[in-house]
Amino acid sequence: MAKEKFEEALCRLEELVKKMEAGDMKLEESLKAFEEGTRLARFCAKKLDEAERRVDVLLKQGEELLTRPFQEEITE
Repeated sequence: MAKEKFEEALCRLEELVKKMEAGDMKLEESLKAFEEGTRLARFCAKKLDEAERRVDVLLKQGEELLTRPFQEEITE
């Protein structure tokens, strides 16, 4: 996956899921879509893991690692 970006991979994965959920694909098409989807899901998971590790490093203070769960801002 040459220089693929997380957002592009996630978008393609969403497209594949929609197509497969529609149920209009032939068996061979479904298998190819599943294979591509599996590859994309692994790529996205890897990128998310890398991002989490980078955040952990940025939060590191001294010898203690301070990790906090990400929380979206709630706007009313």
